[in-house]
Amino acid sequence: MKKIAILIPMIVLASCGQKKTDNASITTSDTVTTATTDTSATSNADPVKISMDAELPSKASVPTLFNEMDYQQATQCYLWGLPIVAFAEWQRIHYDVFGATSNDLVFYNSYQDRLGILTANATTPYIMTFIDLAKNGPTVIEMPAGRTAGGTSDFWQRETSIIGELGPDKGKGGKYIILPPGQQGFKAPGYYVINSSMMNIFFGFRSLDPDPAKAQALLNAVKIYPYAKRTNPTPTKVVSPAGKKYLAVQPDGLAYWERLNAIIQEEPVQERDRFFMAWLKNLGIEKGKPFNPTAKQKSVLIAAATRGKQIAMANSFDKRFPNNYHWPDRKWDYVIVMSNSSQRGDNYDEYFERSAYFFEAVTFSNAMISKTPNLGQAYLGAYEDKDGNWLAGGNNYTLHVSANPPAVNFWSITVYDAATRCLIDNKQQNADLSSRKDLIKNSDGSYDLYFGPTAPAGKEKNWVQTIPGKHWFTYMRFYGPTTAYFDKSWKMGNIEKTQ
Repeated sequence: MKKIAILIPMIVLASCGQKKTDNASITTSDTVTTATTDTSATSNADPVKISMDAELPSKASVPTLFNEMDYQQATQCYLWGLPIVAFAEWQRIHYDVFGATSNDLVFYNSYQDRLGILTANATTPYIMTFIDLAKNGPTVIEMPAGRTAGGTSDFWQRETSIIGELGPDKGKGGKYIILPPGQQGFKAPGYYVINSSMMNIFFGFRSLDPDPAKAQALLNAVKIYPYAKRTNPTPTKVVSPAGKKYLAVQPDGLAYWERLNAIIQEEPVQERDRFFMAWLKNLGIEKGKPFNPTAKQKSVLIAAATRGKQIAMANSFDKRFPNNYHWPDRKWDYVIVMSNSSQRGDNYDEYFERSAYFFEAVTFSNAMISKTPNLGQAYLGAYEDKDGNWLAGGNNYTLHVSANPPAVNFWSITVYDAATRCLIDNKQQNADLSSRKDLIKNSDGSYDLYFGPTAPAGKEKNWVQTIPGKHWFTYMRFYGPTTAYFDKSWKMGNIEKTQ
């Protein structure tokens, strides 16, 4: 069983532990016994005592209970905000670091280009943008004819459209128009209409053409512009990260709440989020008002961001969802435990499932959880070794991949830094082993893969370098998963530590 060492942040006004049994006794006379209840977990701080006045908390303890309530609600708001904060931070980087606009595309091509993206794949280029409908108004995406696959999603990372070969244009090209909230009656003959419930939209696609020249031509032919400027649109630029250092992940500390507040101010409140907005109001975040937290609110928010991130790590890296292992006797998790892109389960919204995925990843489409053999993708994650210990960068490990991995197109295994959830930034400048590479294959068609600070002699082609002092995890991706994946007749090994 994995052990997680968690430091409990010191909060002057609150604690976040489990309550012990209340030992207060109540008599039938006029005299009542007042007792204290220890509400703290083990920490370096003095335990917070709740003084009881018979069956009620003492008046002196009421402020402490309210502070505890604020802290607990703030940690849950941290988990709630993970998908929208991730996109908001990435959008800021597009605009402020790369110099892109809503009408430009950012092309992530090299390994260095992708180093700051949450669990990016290392096998295919990314082409994407963030569109601000408040500035643009109704916005046109003009796709050329050709082999492309893409789509749009809102800032809660819910899929809003499919574009390209699997979309309504069927790869023949066409014009799509994205309508802001409140403009669903907008008439645009000749356009494929995408109705958005939010003001900010993500659009991404990739070329499926294996010919680099044709793929580049498709990229250059995409146009994005405000509908109001359709007669004379500004040309869409293709922007490169060009070696710029960035980290498109949820920021830590107070910066997390600043980013959350900023995007909340831009977006309509979703009906399902109104209770969370009530919690945030007590913490100084309120739609239509500036974010000027008091010193007390800052201390709660900063501590809650620390604790919230720790909870998010546990929720992602040691998932407690039922039947989360693909094979019951293997330590390979389903990376995505949401049932659909709307994040809605039977009789509840998938709050914890959503948090688990969007802490460690960005973007989601229904194709990523395809249940149809040979279509879409499948994702398995490993965060621990065979013995249940975290994967440590200073150790050496091996993984046996059985012959005939169940993927029509290709398979890949990619290593990520556990702290950043991004591609590992090793000296090797490689995080990926895949069927697209010239791997050493065993005589029976299986593969032995290696992970560690140094490569085993003669096995360099099958090795990813890890970094001592840093933990890591990995995704196994199957592109076009076959029946053998779904019926589990194909099985691979656990990651095993070697001496």
